[in-house]
Amino acid sequence: MRLHWTLRCSECADERAAEGLHGVCPSCGAPYLVRYASLPEPALRGALGIRVGGLWRWREWLPLREDEAPVSLGEGGTPLLSVPRLAARHGLPHLSVKDESLNPTGSFKARGLSAAVTRAVGAGASRFVVPTAGNAGVALAAYSARAGAVATVVAPRDTPPVILDQIRGFGAELELVDGHIGDCGTRARAVAASTGAVDVSTLREPYRIEGKKTLGLELAEQCAWSLPDVIVYPTGGGTGLIGMWKAFTELREAGWIQGPLPRMFTVQAEGCAPVVRAFAAGADRCEPWERPHTTAMGLRVPSPLGGRLMLRALRQSRGGAIAVSDDALQAAAGALHGLEGIDASPEGGAALAGAVALVAGGQVEPDERIVVFNTGAGWLYRP
Repeated sequence: MRLHWTLRCSECADERAAEGLHGVCPSCGAPYLVRYASLPEPALRGALGIRVGGLWRWREWLPLREDEAPVSLGEGGTPLLSVPRLAARHGLPHLSVKDESLNPTGSFKARGLSAAVTRAVGAGASRFVVPTAGNAGVALAAYSARAGAVATVVAPRDTPPVILDQIRGFGAELELVDGHIGDCGTRARAVAASTGAVDVSTLREPYRIEGKKTLGLELAEQCAWSLPDVIVYPTGGGTGLIGMWKAFTELREAGWIQGPLPRMFTVQAEGCAPVVRAFAAGADRCEPWERPHTTAMGLRVPSPLGGRLMLRALRQSRGGAIAVSDDALQAAAGALHGLEGIDASPEGGAALAGAVALVAGGQVEPDERIVVFNTGAGWLYRP
């Protein structure tokens, strides 16, 4: 059966059929993105309400054959929560939190790995490898187990012990590396070359983005097809940010939404902020960040492959980029816990701290509709 999508390089526009397994563009090394032959008609919105919740209720928007069952653990369908006490504390009456900690394996990574493993298994893969700052490794381990496949996870040696225990518990082969996720990526590519494992590193295959795209699809539905003014997102590798922007542009192209799209703001840690630096410099790509350090492990990505795509989305949306200190992000995560009962990761704390800083700096107005993303569960980071 011919697939209803193709792959297009995000830089040189090389386009090719999607059958089989694909990495980055062989011509220029940039990521491929999925391009659909057609997008769903707005009439489909009515059918969504009678479907079982979760990521794959959006199947017409996703790379899934009609006869195919996805590799799923019930990911997606996470709540958009009002936060009245935090809103009152900071003078932000329309602040809300999209809480990704309720996904299987405790983070938004479940979305992307469900889609990536589904597509790769459909193309005949039985072995995977991923470098991780933590959450992606847990998700790959779980979805590989679900698919009956073998996973190798390469993680920094200083990854929180709870995360490492989760990876081992799901049966993955775990390799620890002295260094950061960039060093793990080098090792993961060597594992892929020697074993034939499919490398599902961020943006080194085209389908994790499609799973993350459902963040934007869900948000549109939860906002009654009227998108918020501002989205504040903690960014390491950038798939969530890139995927949401892809979702919003596709929704508008398909006629599901009208009006302006949200202004997208990325938040990084002061100790590792390559996107913030590139945005401020007016650059179109990120330069590697030397000696990255932050307690928010998911933000410790010194050289994101998707840097150009992130910068493009930030500028197209008229958004921006901001860095926060580790003290600020930890305090904000604590406030999400203590004031609202949201089990926020350090990255979720960074998003809240970033939103407060953006308002204080005049880049966002206090009365705008602001959505911040908690991308993972705090319990994964505790001793």
